Amino acid sequence: MAMNEQRAESLDTPQEVKAECEAFRKTFSDLRAEIGKVMVGQQQVVDSVLMCLFCGGNVLLEGVPGLGKTLLVRTLAKSLSLPFNRIQFTPDLMPADVIGTNIVSEDVDTGKRSFEFQRGPIFAQILLADEINRATPKTQSALLEAMQEHSVTVAGTTYTLDEPFLVLATQNPIEQEGTYPLPEAQLDRFLLKVDVGYAGLEDLMEIIDRTTGSASPVASAIVDGQRILDMQDLVKSVVVAPHVKQYAARLVLATHPESDTAAGGPNGPTNRYIRCGVSPRGAQALILTGKVRALIDGRFHVSYQDIQDVAMSCLRHRILLNFEAEADRVDSDALVQEILKLTPTQPTAMVGM
Repeated sequence: MAMNEQRAESLDTPQEVKAECEAFRKTFSDLRAEIGKVMVGQQQVVDSVLMCLFCGGNVLLEGVPGLGKTLLVRTLAKSLSLPFNRIQFTPDLMPADVIGTNIVSEDVDTGKRSFEFQRGPIFAQILLADEINRATPKTQSALLEAMQEHSVTVAGTTYTLDEPFLVLATQNPIEQEGTYPLPEAQLDRFLLKVDVGYAGLEDLMEIIDRTTGSASPVASAIVDGQRILDMQDLVKSVVVAPHVKQYAARLVLATHPESDTAAGGPNGPTNRYIRCGVSPRGAQALILTGKVRALIDGRFHVSYQDIQDVAMSCLRHRILLNFEAEADRVDSDALVQEILKLTPTQPTAMVGM
């Protein structure tokens, strides 16, 4: 029996469910507060990263340099009792620099030579892929197997990564010089894509105080790997009603052009601006992150609002735009907002019932 099924069966009473939800909320809040000792503002970004952690997914943080993306990931690693590695992606980085390679080793006693696998920095549990889009697509693709299967294959041998495993990647906007667009297959493996914006006046003043004074706040480890795995199991056991699950599926199908489910019909935004719609991973992301939103709110069931709250981060990077969208300067965020407006929470046949 799967762990999440065992957990779901063990929660027999409303009191037990409430206690589990409250424990989840407390751990989530404690981590948020610990990160807040170092990070200033960016609450939505911090919450999104923590959601990915408890969903067992990966997160892509996009923003111009200097907004604290790397600091956030390093602070998260310090808040967790897990091995942490950082890879600085550059144009000359090779796949072997990420996953490792076989090297020739010699036995000092017998003189016999053999191949020995030298592990790369990917063998950690919290991996920071810093400025991932400054490496070539060949090197970016070295992360594909690790992000999906949590394993690495070299010369026909598969090495399993320790759980929990989380990739947090940062990237600069693709319009910046020296960047390469991420392959679509890799973008789809990120549970969420989160835009990191500029700090406001008060937050900027606080950043100046913290970084130019003599005191340097440091985060402490408050959660270990087993606790994270337990919380991931709890997330999977959260209840999703059929009509909410269907709503998430209809949102995904509404992004598919040349289909009966395209948002707005034949002349709607989907058919006009989208070249390729969201994959099933988008629906999985909506449900998983919706479950975390429910637990944060103290509920053991997912609502329509939970799905709507996470839709932007779940779908924006899974929509491929066509040339007309570029010509009209329509971005994926605007399309997701329009699709949310055009997709009713209930199917047309159910409205008013």
